[in-house]
Amino acid sequence: MSTDRIAIFIPSLRGGGVERVMLNLARGLVDRGRQVDIVLARGEGTFRDHVFEGVNVVDLDSSSVLRSLGRLTGYLRRVRPDVMLAGMGHANLTALWARALSGVRTRIVISIHTLQGAAARRSHHSRDRVIPFLARIFYRTADSIVAVSTDVAHELAETSIAREEDIIVIPNPVVTPELDALSRVPIEHPWYKDADPVVLGVGRLESVKGFDVLMRAFAVLRRKRRAHLIVLGDGSLQADLVALSRELGVQDDTDFLGYAANPFAHMARADVLVVSSRLEGFGNVLVEAMACGTPVISTRCSGGPTEILQGGAIGELVPVDAPDDMANAIGHTLDAPLPPDRLREAARHYSLDTITSRYLEVLDGRS
Repeated sequence: MSTDRIAIFIPSLRGGGVERVMLNLARGLVDRGRQVDIVLARGEGTFRDHVFEGVNVVDLDSSSVLRSLGRLTGYLRRVRPDVMLAGMGHANLTALWARALSGVRTRIVISIHTLQGAAARRSHHSRDRVIPFLARIFYRTADSIVAVSTDVAHELAETSIAREEDIIVIPNPVVTPELDALSRVPIEHPWYKDADPVVLGVGRLESVKGFDVLMRAFAVLRRKRRAHLIVLGDGSLQADLVALSRELGVQDDTDFLGYAANPFAHMARADVLVVSSRLEGFGNVLVEAMACGTPVISTRCSGGPTEILQGGAIGELVPVDAPDDMANAIGHTLDAPLPPDRLREAARHYSLDTITSRYLEVLDGRS
């Protein structure tokens, strides 16, 4: 069965990993001749200007995902898309409830991008803590369930009614056709012209991303050799991390550049990218850096990094919250980096074309 009209429901277009993934997928689906609506609970965010030509944006103009339920129900009754793909826990639930209220026959595919149970235990928000409970009740009503990594699928099976064999693992569509060109865009930063290596960290400056561990690892590395650390991203811990850089005595070799619209230009010029996460549903930045030919290191956290790095064959894996091990891995990688072509080849498994084909099998009801 071919699906001519596909809706993708997400909260907004703020600059997060799930939003980027859904925009990439929408673009891939349009390229395959499908009609695609990006349905937003609230039509705001830094990615609003990045919507691919041919993708229709539907703004429900609601103050929250839950409060968009009535308008999403109305959208389903009015438009009747063949299938709706939802992303993020609260959006998944809202899509299922809207379908039930609307009475339409639209198929609902939900996608899980995080370790929801582990995230709930770490979260201070009641919404996050209740999602695993609601998932156990309502996820069974989805037509298909997609998880972005084997770890996410395994945890979902443990925390919901879904059986692991019924959860379809599809990684994120990270490598787009323009990524290579974006990586070649000139960028002005004196450290990229310096002889000393540059260590790069990219992500939200929140506890789950472990940037405090990266800072401590860099301080250990810096006592042994000259190097610089650049951090891309913003978040609630920025002031704390800047203070930590001073406390560790590495403030002169650390630069927090905030959110970067084109992180690929930085990745292509860095000597190594490090993911220091305590938890990671997939690990987009690992694939992005590999596609730029840049060596990568990650914690062996729950989620996608171990799969992406093929158990350590494509980049060193270190324990979570282990700055000394991370510092050693950075040093080893700087001294003996993998060839860029090998990294780029590994990243091709996550190309937009490849992943779009896999999603279409699910959206069309063939998988």
